[in-house]
Formats: sequence, structure tokens, C-alpha cells
Amino acid sequence: MNWVAIVLVVLGVWLALKVASALVKLLLWLAAVVGLWWLVHPYLGLPLVPFI
Repeated sequence: MNWVAIVLVVLGVWLALKVASALVKLLLWLAAVVGLWWLVHPYLGLPLVPFI
């Protein structure tokens, strides 16, 4: 392998980790919002699934 291929592999791994980190962060925010909605919806008189 030449040095260009090594740089491309390292860059690809770094970008894959960045994307995976962003997806995990997005899923955690989604879980927090769903959990908050699940706790608050009875007090506000709103349905559990608001779009049905």
C-alpha cells in the first residue's frame, strides 16, 4: 500500500466514526424527547401518539 491509500483508509475510518457518533447522539435525543412526551402527555390531555 502506498501512502495515499493509507491516508484514505485513515480518513475513511475517522469519517465513519464521526457519522456513527452523530447517529448515536441523534438517537439519544430522540429517546429523550419520546420519554419526556410519554411522561407529560397525560397531564396535558394529549394523546400518546399525536399523529394518528
